[in-house]
Amino acid sequence: MITLTSSGTDIETLYSNLIKFNLNTMIKKIAPHLVFFLTVFCAASCDKEESSNSNVELNKENEAVFLIIDEESIDNGNQPNSFSETDVNDQLATVGQRRVLDYFQKNVGKSIDLFTGQVGDEGWHAKRSIPSTWIPVGPTQNGARNFLQAGPGLGSGTRDDNKEVLLDKIPNVTPLRATALAMLVGKTVLAVVYDGDVNINYSPLTGNLMGANLGVVAFDVIKVTERKDASTSSLPRITVVIRNVNEITPRSLVLFANAPVPSSSSEPFDKVPPATAPTIQTVAAQ
Repeated sequence: MITLTSSGTDIETLYSNLIKFNLNTMIKKIAPHLVFFLTVFCAASCDKEESSNSNVELNKENEAVFLIIDEESIDNGNQPNSFSETDVNDQLATVGQRRVLDYFQKNVGKSIDLFTGQVGDEGWHAKRSIPSTWIPVGPTQNGARNFLQAGPGLGSGTRDDNKEVLLDKIPNVTPLRATALAMLVGKTVLAVVYDGDVNINYSPLTGNLMGANLGVVAFDVIKVTERKDASTSSLPRITVVIRNVNEITPRSLVLFANAPVPSSSSEPFDKVPPATAPTIQTVAAQ
């Protein structure tokens, strides 16, 4: 039994103790329920986040963006992967080589980073249109797919001197700098990889697609990050997830129709990916 006194100080102390007692008792009673609630809430939030990330991967269009990649991005000895010669089919490199690169064949589902060259010496290139001369040569009625299959004059032929007859001074071979690379995030890419450089001329924009090939690759573009660990002209690092070429090849093949067109080898000096990239526009490859 508690006896109250006339002392104001004693009453205040008693009142304070009662508050503390009731608070402690209440906390003890609700603590198990609070822990349960927080556990469920956290689990739900985590599930929601994982589900959201999964949707980004799964809810892609049934298409593949057609690109050309050269030695500035994928080659033996290249950082950040230090691929071996056999990793990238270097021992098999020849005009019209279209095998899947060995490393990409063996590492489907793996996330890796790729460098993308420098301003003026880009490693990734888009085709914004397909030359009409690529269509009738076969083996299909689609010029882009004829290139992917190294049709006559596009990597194959009866003589060495006509295997590349349709691969010089090709219009709209567009080197991709930071903004263009950022526009590819969320897209699936199907690319032919060259053993050397893809040479670009400006005004008008044309590319020389002659030369030995390492083969083909497919991947999802996940992230584009500014490189702060290299030269002042280095283009971004790109995180990709390797895909099975045989599963991607049957998809609708599309061109990067609104790939930004550089005016020269140095302008624009576009090496930092924008916080918000323009929306990519694609058209069916013909």
